[in-house]
Amino acid sequence: MYHYVRDPELSRYPRIKVRSTREFRDQLDYLAAHFTPVTAQQVIAACRGEYDLPPNALWLTFDDGYLDHYVTVFPLLHDRGWQGSFFAPARAVMEGKLLDVNKIHLLLAAYDNINILVSEIRRDIGAAFEQLWSAHAAADAYDPPEVVFVKKVLQQVLPQRDRTRIVNNLFARHVSSDERAIASEFYMSPDQIRLMVRSGMFFGSHGYDHSWMNSLTAEEQVREVRLSLDFLNDVGAPINNWVMCYPYGAYNQSLLQTLRRFGCSVGLTTQSAVADVARDTALELPRLDTNEFPVLDRSLP
Repeated sequence: MYHYVRDPELSRYPRIKVRSTREFRDQLDYLAAHFTPVTAQQVIAACRGEYDLPPNALWLTFDDGYLDHYVTVFPLLHDRGWQGSFFAPARAVMEGKLLDVNKIHLLLAAYDNINILVSEIRRDIGAAFEQLWSAHAAADAYDPPEVVFVKKVLQQVLPQRDRTRIVNNLFARHVSSDERAIASEFYMSPDQIRLMVRSGMFFGSHGYDHSWMNSLTAEEQVREVRLSLDFLNDVGAPINNWVMCYPYGAYNQSLLQTLRRFGCSVGLTTQSAVADVARDTALELPRLDTNEFPVLDRSLP
């Protein structure tokens, strides 16, 4: 599972955590030496019992439709003859709507001192701040407690209306008031996606709004699925044997029922584990993150 793949020193947002081009190229070399790349179509067939995957099968997936995937990932995979599977939120691509998660990444990158951002959030939240801080400010494997707090509170914990208000106000003050212009730097265009599809890359659904789909009503889930399939159809991607990649890894039984109704073949979670198509439910396959694979240290002799 990959997200950003770019060279931070060449970006307007160098503080955003990325997998650099060199690291990605080196990681592909490592993966080629230890695994056998497979296509989305082969995984779908394997989940149906119609195909036997090779030992140490490798399925490369890329979330969120970043321009990085067209500029950096696509050429490197194409040169190797490998297929990548890409999952772009439809609204971000079609309407230039910057995802809240990306606004938060940009906010975190905009502050030299993360505690200043936390203080601004404290003012917006008010009396509930201390309780939220105690519950959610804990370091994880990738981020210090302040960053974990910002991500959790602004991505999930607060009610949607409050999250949107706070994020939009902070974004307009500290990053940009031209959301569409920033979105054009972040996401692939429909024509770029069409070219990748024609070149053998696979595109699946990542929803329409990139919502926490386990928090939506059944009717809202149907809307997300319908609109994302309309998007896939528009860019020439398959809508018969199709794959759902859950935004934030969030899903529930209601969504699974909807996916079955619309003929979804495979669903991808963010649970960290090696998928086993003989063991795992096809709509709940786990994935490993890029950070769980080694990157060569070229500073060593």
